[in-house]
This record gives sequence, structure tokens and C-alpha cells, in this order.
Amino acid sequence: MSDVRAERTRLGELALLFLKLGTIAFGGPAAHIAMMEEEVVRRRGWLTHAEFLDYLGATNLIPGPNSTELAIHVGHARAGWRGLLVAGSCFILPAALIVTAVAWAYVRFGTLPAVLAVLAGVTPVVVAIVLQALWKLGRTAMKTSALAALGLGSVVAAALGVNELLVLLGAAVVAMAVPLLQRRVQRLPVAGPILLHPAIGGAAAAAGAAVSAPLWILFGTFLKIGSVLFGSGYVLLVFLRADFVQRLGWLSERQLLDAVAVGQVTPGPVFTTATFVGFVTRGFPGAAVATLGIFLPAFVFVALSGPLVPRLRRSLVAGAALDGVNVASLALMAVVTWQLGRSAVTSIPAGIVAVVALVILMRFRINSAWLVLGGALIGFSLRI
Repeated sequence: MSDVRAERTRLGELALLFLKLGTIAFGGPAAHIAMMEEEVVRRRGWLTHAEFLDYLGATNLIPGPNSTELAIHVGHARAGWRGLLVAGSCFILPAALIVTAVAWAYVRFGTLPAVLAVLAGVTPVVVAIVLQALWKLGRTAMKTSALAALGLGSVVAAALGVNELLVLLGAAVVAMAVPLLQRRVQRLPVAGPILLHPAIGGAAAAAGAAVSAPLWILFGTFLKIGSVLFGSGYVLLVFLRADFVQRLGWLSERQLLDAVAVGQVTPGPVFTTATFVGFVTRGFPGAAVATLGIFLPAFVFVALSGPLVPRLRRSLVAGAALDGVNVASLALMAVVTWQLGRSAVTSIPAGIVAVVALVILMRFRINSAWLVLGGALIGFSLRI
């Protein structure tokens, strides 16, 4: 009986935490990961920094939305299969409801609600949250000078525009090569080369107009996208443009850009862009079907890969590859944070908000939700 009560307590804690994060986690995957690190590692101690990094690295090796998959991993580690479902669903649900409401207003009034002032105050706070998380996670990930150098190289590659998947795979191969060479150096004078030939697809676009979409095609299209998409929300734009503007002709270019904008400016997973597209094409049923289609593969991939993460860590070679993926993941976060900072901190008041938030985070154990709320109020009041 006590075991049942303990499980219910864990599930309730997971539900409350990820409902909160799904409601206040602005800023995209890098910010979501930073907030999860604060809540799961530092505030609650559910995972160590090393375990958190391993799960973060694992999310970068499978398709789908990284921050959502990380939430699902945390749920599985905390409360098994039920925790997997509760954490992932609760992280997605608030964002999906918010995006549905925005989509309703968009269809009803023909434009997006005015949120720029609030976002102008929130985004500098998000930059500070991510910087603090990078500092904490980086100290755990950079265990050797070789990993630090690998991280620096990954930053340079990402800044030069190398595809995110290539950066991650390249870091894994380089990190894995060290123990392989150490094993074979006594038997072979020269270690054989490791060749990598990844293939990544893309598509072009045309213009179109929204129509009433068959639900099964809507579901199947988003299921396909959720099953094959690596990378950021900007990569999602390529898939949406190819399928919904060019191939199906259900969206116009303007509607596509509006959909991506809603996914970027609302809290929670960026992939709730699918919710907006679903509502525009088929109303409330379309929003539900599109959301289910794009997020369902994440639950499946995490359920299949999650049990393998501890085994990877126990293997010398696989553990080294995971170390490489971890530092490359942080490097990608750093580059995204730099890009976000350049667009978010464009005025003296915004700069002051970012610096003050960073100082508060580094000096005091304060919940980041209060800082996000404070930034929103400042932005709305001062129109920074």
C-alpha cells in the first residue's frame, strides 16, 4: 500500500512540475532544458548533473522535439512508464491549449494577439536562465581538457552553420576514437579510419491557400514529420513548407510564417506549431489530431531508447561517445543562446533585465518562474 502511495506522490509531483513548465517555459528548447535542470537537478535532486546530461545527449540522437523528449526521460527515470506518459503529456498540454486559443483568435479576427511587449521583457530573462544552466552543466560535462577542446570545436562548427546532427555525430566519433585507439594501440600500428556518411533531406516550396483537410492525412503528415525531424524549430519550418504549402496546398506562405511565429513566442514545446496548423486547417479536431501526430513518435523513441542510456554509460566506448554528444549538445545550446541574446537584448533596459536576472540566478536559489513573470511585467509596463 505504501508503494502505491509513493508512486501516486511521484506522479503528482511530475504532473505539477511539467504543467508549470509547459505554462511558463518561454524561449525554445535551450531555455526549457535550462529550466528543467534547475527544477529536476538543483531544486529537487531527482537526477544528478551527470545523469541529466546523459539524458540530454540521448535526446539529440533521436528524432523529435528535444525538450519534450527530455521531459519524457525525466518522467521515466522518476516513475517508470506511468511517469513517462504523465511528464510528457503535462509538458505538452498547457502549450497546446495556449496555441489553440491563439489559433482561434487568429482565425476569428484574422491576426495574432499583441504579445511583443511581454516577450521583450521575457526573452532577456530567458537568456540569463540559459547562461546559468550552461555554466552549471558545462562544469560537469567538461571532465577533461580533451572534452573541453571538443566542446570549443563544436561551438565553432555550429557557429559556422554546420548542421546540428553533423556536429553531434562528429563529436561522438571523435570522443569514441580515443578509447578505441587506446585499446588497439598495442595490437595495431595504425587505427583504421572511421567514415561517416549521413544523409539529410530537404524540400522546396510554393504558395497555396488553406482548405478543409482530411483528418487522417493531417495525422499521417505530422506523424511522419515527428518521426524523421532532427534539429530545431527552424528545421520544422522546412518540413511544414514542403508538405502543407507545396505538396498539399493547405496553407499560404503568410499562414505558415504566422504558425511558426506562434510556436516560437508561446511557452512550451516549439512543435506546438503543429497545433496551430491543425486548427487553421480543421478547427479543434485538427488541432488535437496534429498535436497527437507530431508528439507521438517522441514517446515511442524515448520508451525504446531510455533503458539503453545506463548501459551506454557502462560501456567504455559508448560512454565516451555519449560524453562527446553531451559537450556538443551544450555547444549547440551556447550558439543558440548567443543568437537569442543578439535578438533579445537590443536596448539598455533589456540589457539591464538580463544582467540583473543572471546575477540573481547565480547568487540566490530562486525559482526561474518568478523571474519570467517579472520580466513579462517589466516588458508590458515599459515596452522595452
